[in-house]
Amino acid sequence: MSTTLLTNAWVLTLDEALTEYNPGWVQIDGSTITALGSGAPPSVPGAEIIDCGGDVVMPGMVNAHCHMGMSVFRGLAEDVDDRLYRYILPLERKFVTADMVRVGTTLSALELIQGGVTTVADMYYFETEVAKVCDQAGLRAIVGQTLADFDPPDHRNFDEGFARVEELTDAYADHPLVTPSIAPHAPYSTGRAVMERIAQWSADHPLVPVQMHLAESTLEVEWARKTHNQSTVAVTRDAGLLKPNLICAHCLQLDDADITMMSEAQVCVATNPRSNGKAGRGIAPVEKLRHAGLPVGIGSDGAMSGNTLDLFSQFAPVSMFAKLLGGSRKPLPAREVVQMATIEGARALSLNLKVGSLEPGKQADLIRVSLAAPRLHPIYDIYSALVFAAMPSDVTHSMVAGRWLMRDRQMQTLDPIKATRDALQIAATFKAEMRQIDRNSTQA
Repeated sequence: MSTTLLTNAWVLTLDEALTEYNPGWVQIDGSTITALGSGAPPSVPGAEIIDCGGDVVMPGMVNAHCHMGMSVFRGLAEDVDDRLYRYILPLERKFVTADMVRVGTTLSALELIQGGVTTVADMYYFETEVAKVCDQAGLRAIVGQTLADFDPPDHRNFDEGFARVEELTDAYADHPLVTPSIAPHAPYSTGRAVMERIAQWSADHPLVPVQMHLAESTLEVEWARKTHNQSTVAVTRDAGLLKPNLICAHCLQLDDADITMMSEAQVCVATNPRSNGKAGRGIAPVEKLRHAGLPVGIGSDGAMSGNTLDLFSQFAPVSMFAKLLGGSRKPLPAREVVQMATIEGARALSLNLKVGSLEPGKQADLIRVSLAAPRLHPIYDIYSALVFAAMPSDVTHSMVAGRWLMRDRQMQTLDPIKATRDALQIAATFKAEMRQIDRNSTQA
């Protein structure tokens, strides 16, 4: 078993006491953190010793909600009001294949690793391809096969959708890094009957997480009121889906009764501040959710919506939105934002016993963040520096389960040139189809 010693580091453990060691060291044996502390490291014959030069060593970050395959839609028709129906849905129906999802996911995996994310919760189509890419890249991932009723590209009906879920869960049931998941798109896009079927399937597969967009839009809320005379959270509860293994993405349109229901059911939440703010959809009541005892992780959403997949881009918005809601600088202090991106995000994905903090016995999922950039100095509060000044380019090293995915900004598991080239080829196809859509619209 190989041993790695990270020395001369500013170690942020993100454990319950927010213990720091500066200067500190971390010992990794195989895939596991075996010891850490301050001062001089132990002498371990044959260990690889890496002097971190005072850089931060911290848990790898957890992106709690993402659509990795959609990175090929990044920046598409940003300023077109009806871009979803004019371009994106037609492009998805025509061009989203297993190969396209593989290409988009590879580009996303590259970006996530370079931005300090070591764990990601994903939901999209052809998720067996997403699982394969995450396995190759070395990312820890929860991969959710999406089920929906709006003519999705990989299933014509819910029976086919469930078959894809079964294929995914069978293939990755015992994988050390990839956790299969079932992912109903949203209450309005599955319907009560299908939600009940998913709840029964989930009861029969209690170790499989459920991911779902919940209370994301006024459209969803209006659907629940009109169809069931309830809130969308109440519809989900009565369908049997509101339970501890449910990861609820967005959660914008909530009232106090909804939050109480979610708290009683012990669900988990993934907030996506940049995506929601950019779409003008609203601000999630993160403080209320956390005060109700709900673990809230931070997600990027897909690159089509939020453009970037790193969490540094989410830090300032999630904190600022809470401060705007509270009318004060006090809500969501920087250290709590970093907790949400690490240990609390891991808790939201039910992975906190494995990852999210640097503690003996946990998996060696960690990153090194350079403090060389002038914009990071002076440092009065390291958490503030990480939340409001750090950038993805400051991440120099990324490790999952003791395996380096990136060293000195050099990728170890993926080919950046190929990943970009493949994505650009798909973008060229999209551009040609968009021109044809515009011509048809003009002629009409």
